[in-house]
Amino acid sequence: MAAMIGKTVLDSGWLAARSTDVELTGVQLTTTHPPSSPTSPWMEAVVPGTVLGTLLKNKLIPDPFYGLDNESIVDIADSGREHYTFWFFIKFHCKLAKNQHVDLNFRAINYSAEVFLNGHKQVLPKGMFRRHSLDVTDILHPDGQNLLAVLVHPPDNPGRIPVKGGQGGDHEIGKDVAAQYVEGWDWMTPIRDRNTGIWDEVSLSVTGPVKIIDPHLVSSFFDDYKRVYLHATTELENRSAVVAECSLNIQVATELEGNICLVEHLKTRHVSVPPKALLRYTFPELFFYKPNLWWPNGMGKQSLYNVGITVDVEGFGESDIWTHPFGFRKIESHIDSTTGGRLFKVNGQPVFIRGGNWILSDGLLRLSKKRYQTDIKFHADMNFNMMRCWGGGLSERPEFYHYCDAYGLLVWQEFWITGDCDGRGDPVSNVDGPLDHDLFLLCAKDTIKLLRNHPSLALWVGGNEQIPPGDLNTGLKEYLELHPHFQNCNESAELAENKSTVDDVDPSQYLDGTRIYVPGSMWDGFADGEGGWSDGPYEIQNPEDFFKEDYYKYGFNPEVGSVGIPVAATIKATMPPEGWKIPLFKKRENGYVEEVPNPIWEYHKYIPYSKPGFVHDQILHYGTPRDLDDFCLKAQLVNYVQYRALLEGYTSHMWSKHTGVLIWKTQNPWTGLRGQFYDHLLAQTAGFYGCRCAAEPIHVQLNLYTFFIEIVNTTSEQLSNIAIEASVWDLEGQCPYYKVHENLSVPPKKTLPIVLMKYCKSKSTKPVYFVLLKLYRMSDYGLLSRNFYWLHPSGGDYQLLEQYKKKKMPLKITSTVLIEGSSYDIRMRVRNISKKPDAKDRLHENKSCPRASDGDYDDKASAEPADVPTEKQEPPGILGRINKYLYRKTNNLRVVDVETNGSDVGVAFFHYFSVNASKEHKDGEDTRILPVHYSDNYFSLVPGEVMSINLKFEVPLGVTPRVTLHGWNYLRGHSIM
Repeated sequence: MAAMIGKTVLDSGWLAARSTDVELTGVQLTTTHPPSSPTSPWMEAVVPGTVLGTLLKNKLIPDPFYGLDNESIVDIADSGREHYTFWFFIKFHCKLAKNQHVDLNFRAINYSAEVFLNGHKQVLPKGMFRRHSLDVTDILHPDGQNLLAVLVHPPDNPGRIPVKGGQGGDHEIGKDVAAQYVEGWDWMTPIRDRNTGIWDEVSLSVTGPVKIIDPHLVSSFFDDYKRVYLHATTELENRSAVVAECSLNIQVATELEGNICLVEHLKTRHVSVPPKALLRYTFPELFFYKPNLWWPNGMGKQSLYNVGITVDVEGFGESDIWTHPFGFRKIESHIDSTTGGRLFKVNGQPVFIRGGNWILSDGLLRLSKKRYQTDIKFHADMNFNMMRCWGGGLSERPEFYHYCDAYGLLVWQEFWITGDCDGRGDPVSNVDGPLDHDLFLLCAKDTIKLLRNHPSLALWVGGNEQIPPGDLNTGLKEYLELHPHFQNCNESAELAENKSTVDDVDPSQYLDGTRIYVPGSMWDGFADGEGGWSDGPYEIQNPEDFFKEDYYKYGFNPEVGSVGIPVAATIKATMPPEGWKIPLFKKRENGYVEEVPNPIWEYHKYIPYSKPGFVHDQILHYGTPRDLDDFCLKAQLVNYVQYRALLEGYTSHMWSKHTGVLIWKTQNPWTGLRGQFYDHLLAQTAGFYGCRCAAEPIHVQLNLYTFFIEIVNTTSEQLSNIAIEASVWDLEGQCPYYKVHENLSVPPKKTLPIVLMKYCKSKSTKPVYFVLLKLYRMSDYGLLSRNFYWLHPSGGDYQLLEQYKKKKMPLKITSTVLIEGSSYDIRMRVRNISKKPDAKDRLHENKSCPRASDGDYDDKASAEPADVPTEKQEPPGILGRINKYLYRKTNNLRVVDVETNGSDVGVAFFHYFSVNASKEHKDGEDTRILPVHYSDNYFSLVPGEVMSINLKFEVPLGVTPRVTLHGWNYLRGHSIM
């Protein structure tokens, strides 16, 4: 049967073998002596993936991310490049019909390769970030059975790891056009094979005589976004020996409910393509009136249209098809005159940037759509609106951008230059960047073509903390020259008024033409704007310092980092018992404490929770930890406070001092112990929820330096007729302070100080107390924002909370469980029943105003779930009973009611849920089900208060999940379902 027009991905059935173990040639492997099974020296291969990924799959190396096991894997500097030079082999079926053609595509390999197909050899040139497309039409086997072998060579300059490590090792990897993190960094262990392998998608693409190549889509806006044009240019390659008379079609459709598509535009043009020629064709612009716009996370919906281009050839029929989601949006930026920071606008609205730095998903390049979806959704769930793809990592893959498009994450994409490896490191090296400048520019041009149609892509940056060498910088500027229409968008209003927007060249004919190019991460509106070492800091900070005027003096901070210890279960799952030892607390003469971590923590790049001379140990504020569980729980308290304060501090100075901040980093591509909001196993830290709280589009917060209550409104609408309820609760469950501030209004895009919270500065302040702030609409008491703090007077600590662990506040949890196959959707109402709420309290139910901005349920998960039944008035039970389960089943829906034991009155402090497999397990076995998407976690409830928390997850086949409540008042956990 002849092949269908379109793409077939080759992602299974691969074998691999070390080249020195294979005596056959590539010709022999693909003709007379193909391997038939994974028997030595051949093994099952991971494609896409790396050599290390394949060796790990076959248990030929230990897990490099577990404990110190990476030290037992031979480094390429010691073994030589041949040790990690591997054959990859696959059999595939492809039989062509008359006038069909087929390309064998490698979307990326590292670093070079020789390809053998049915005895024919072709070479894949060097470069980690370039696509390879081979026309193999004439060498396919007539019966459709084909043999493919690929010999992959490591980078030319893999370098050697210095004894003391270093940023990018000895920097030799900077001589290649490759990811530089692989030699190790202060947050990363070295990758022994330097990511050698077929690390991205391999596919076959079947076409007719004419092939569509790299279409470019651009939208332009006029009349206040009412009049919009879609511009499209594509290349057409005629592989036949005669003129191809073509019907070239472009279709734009939008998806309605029920998988129904509405075609908004369909245009056909006749095009003649000469034989053996490559023709560029630009469609007449397509007009749209008030299309649905694409917005960043927190500003509106991520509306996407499906754009399809097809070419039909006379005498053949459909020859090729191309489709891509497309978002109508206008991104512009300029250097703000008030702050000196770069100020971004999307669709005319200023965007206060709150996001994070991204290296890559996994250090062994085990990159999957499922993993990418979780990664990006986690960032959206934290209410972030930008991710910076750091220059020492990857130019990210289309799947990464697909989910950024879907979840509304703007992307800052850097090219492969870092200050450490390219001229500013210790020692100084590679001042002229990579050895092959032509290769660098070729990879850059191909990367631009690969990614340019994604609405989430916001800007290109030449390098991390460095500008590319002169000719490379000039080349990138030329590649990324702005079309005049977009050039005016990215200048100040004064400059724009003096320039014409008329240009005869269609913007889709530019290589990009729509996005700014900034030469380096600390230039042109970022950090000091001139390349000085002016990002950071990267250590624990006093929470109140983030709010001070002198904390960071520049407008946009591209990197500021801090701690990131994960939960204890992750430590136990990724380290042997000797790695479960907590740091020693060594007191210095000046009264500060130095943390001394165990060797495994040090290897995993642990950042301490103290900074002697500047910051007292934040974990010891809660008392000396007894063991790993206690240490990690107290660390989560610090994580939450640290990162909430960081974002609230920057947001407090929105537009007056800052235009944006990017946290270093959001996660680690391995089992690192610093700078992360979720660990490599996909378990969130409490810092995740501190960020989620602080980065709400509408937010109430307490300035920890001035103790003013502030309202943050990042939306484009004025907030009117709103009120703040501020209450203070002590450790005895009493409320010594209660105030309501009514009839408030806040302009759009504004942080507004409202009132001084005098209790925080009074002499009668309790040694430890809780502050609860609620921002709500006066019309219906709909909750706009809720924020809970635990505080102590200046010079105090939280050690009284250690005794507070003994208190047990009773909670009632009603869970609605929806099961569809392996997917669980659990919607909980958690009530602190230690005390009935005041009859006049209209806010204790926390009925949130739903956000109409985003498409996934978790983005509006704080809204009241419609399908959770109201609670029946049950007769008084016996305090101290363990559990009461009431099941009401309807098909795959059930409701579970649970009451925890407890008779104390007070704040239920710092609680969180986890999901585990309900099965017998060995001591130390990690039974967690990950990832789980929580609408909130690490939460606290005052007496009488109710909170809705939603969970979404998938379970492995045959596994029953168990949901458990943990927290300060339930250290041993309490089963919920």
